Amino acid sequence: MALFWLSDDAWAAIEPHLPKNQPGARRVDDRRVISGILHVLKSGGRWCDCPADYGPATTVYNRFNRWSARGFWLKLLDALVDAGAVTKSTAIDSTYVKAQRAAFGGKRGLKRRRSAARAVAGRPRSTPSRTSSVARSR
Repeated sequence: MALFWLSDDAWAAIEPHLPKNQPGARRVDDRRVISGILHVLKSGGRWCDCPADYGPATTVYNRFNRWSARGFWLKLLDALVDAGAVTKSTAIDSTYVKAQRAAFGGKRGLKRRRSAARAVAGRPRSTPSRTSSVARSR
């Protein structure tokens, strides 16, 4: 699968909005990590399957997770919309829908049930047999 890399124009629009002077260990290259995040989101793969070219998969996931909690992605989208780089409205479509095995009757097929009207009008489903009532009287 081809790797996704941010273009120079896209990076120029994003770079001024990145958080600076963050405490902690030396940061991995932001452009590389953001490209990895976008690659995973576009491909729909698992975070742990992120190619090593983007850096450690845990770094890519943690950066996405932390920035999501801080609302960074929404702020970045607003900034890109203001700059005219992207449009605000976007549609996401998926044709993959997981259904449970029993969603349409499962293994045993459809079960027929008596309607309430038939249950009231008809005789009960189980009636004592004549032989069992005779056996009880003895």
